Order: sequence, then structure tokens, then C-alpha cells
Amino acid sequence: MIKKILASVLMSVSAAAFAVPFGSQSVLVIEDGTGKVLLEKNADRVVSIASLTKLMTAMVVLDANQNMDEMIAIHQRDVDTLKHSTSRVPVGAKISRRDVLHLALMSSDNRAAASLARTFEGGTVGFKAAVRAKIRALGMTHTVIEEPTGLSPANKSTAGDLVKMAAAAATYPTIVEMTTDAKDMIRINGRRVEYRNTNRLVGAKGWDIGLSKTGYTEEAGRCLIMRITTAGKNATLVMLNAKSSSSRVLDALNIRRFINNGESPVMAKASTRKPTLRKRAKVASKQKRRRR
Repeated sequence: MIKKILASVLMSVSAAAFAVPFGSQSVLVIEDGTGKVLLEKNADRVVSIASLTKLMTAMVVLDANQNMDEMIAIHQRDVDTLKHSTSRVPVGAKISRRDVLHLALMSSDNRAAASLARTFEGGTVGFKAAVRAKIRALGMTHTVIEEPTGLSPANKSTAGDLVKMAAAAATYPTIVEMTTDAKDMIRINGRRVEYRNTNRLVGAKGWDIGLSKTGYTEEAGRCLIMRITTAGKNATLVMLNAKSSSSRVLDALNIRRFINNGESPVMAKASTRKPTLRKRAKVASKQKRRRR
């Protein structure tokens, strides 16, 4: 009985009063439909957003009604020369625009995202103009997106603005389907190659995910947008600038537990690694000196 009362109180107080030990520097959790803020931490802080950018890229591409069956040749210009990130999509490969979009969303491939902007009507100039128009239309007043991949630290937003972007992206069935695929086979240069979702929670037991996008750069840290259904409730989660992937996942677990019934947060486990032989020798030496 006491536990139920406590859970009710926690759900009614401001998010700031709920001491979830978030590893993410910015967090916003919104109840879909009502817009009620369930949890909040630094939601108005403007930060780099890394590959969360690709949700905007996808919306703009789909809005343009380009031929999704058209074959796109991956060009040398699509190669990342800023962060030198790797890609399993070779230069010269010809891939349908639909599969390129799939790679950009599910596997967060940067060459794929870059090629979508390059082949946009009007090229990268036309792409940037379309992105700016979309940002204005969604009322994302604290957002700047300069390029399609998220590699640039100049792509910045807030958790509050990104909730708006997530809500808009969730109205595109193609984006929902592609971001919630745990894995898929993509045909590249005549052979089928398996690609996996960058969010390991997609397809995991107990998770009902309706939209997903991860992001990472050194400036942005580990980022995640998800729409989830849990305990009959629908919510949008935005987590920005976590220090590690495990910290990002732990935040998501704690948020789900809170939405379910206000359960106590999961705490990170202390390290159980045994000390090295060298460290044990140093400790033994110190103890020996003390005994002297």
C-alpha cells in the first residue's frame, strides 16, 4: 500500500524532484497524447545532436517524394573527412534510395546519409533549404542543422526541440519501420550484406519500441531518441550526452521502470574485477611496511 502511494506521489510531482541518477546530461520524457512532462533534466540546454540529425534528413527526403527505387551511386564526396568514421558501404556501390535511407536510419551509416543530401533536388543547397523550412514548420526554435549526417558539432538542438522532431518522425510509416528493424539484409554490389540496428534495445525482450535513433560524436556524447509503449502508456524519450552506451541504456531502463509504476531506479553495479597481480603486490608491500 505504501509503495502504491509513493508511486502516485512520484508521478504527480515535478520531474526535477525525482532523483533518477541519469548518466545523460539532458533528458526529457513526454507522455504521448497529453504532452505531460514525466521526467526532465536540462531539457533546454543547446547541445550537439550527432546522428539524431538523420531523422530530420529522412523526413526531408520523404517529403520531397523522390523515387525510392532510383539507384544512388556512393561517391567519394560522401566519405567522412571530418571525423574519419568508418563505413561498410563502399565507394562506387549502387544502392536504391530506399536501401540508402534504411542504412542511414537503422545502421546510422554516414555515407548513406551524405548521399541522400547530395542527390536531393537542388543538391546539398536544396537539402539545407528544405531542412531549414522543416525546422521552422516544426517550431524547433533552438535547432540548427548544417549537414545531413550529424558528424558536424554545428548540428545542435535541445531535448525539448527533439521531442517535436520525434513526434513528427513518428508520423512517417517508413521511418518507423526502418528505425525499428533489429537487422536486415541489404544488397550491395550484387551480394546481400547484413546490417544491424545501432540501438541494442530494438528487438530486445520486454521492449516495445515505435521509433528509435542513436547518435554519437565526441562533442555530443551518446544520444538516443525512442518512442516506447510500456504498461499501456506511450512515451517519447530523449537522452543526450551520456558518457557511454551502457550509461545510455541504464537511463532508458530507469525511465521505463519509472513509467511502469515509479519503481526505484537501477543503480550501476560497482566493478567486480579482481585486482591485477601488480596491484595486489603493491597492496601487500604497503601492508608489510605498516606491520614494520
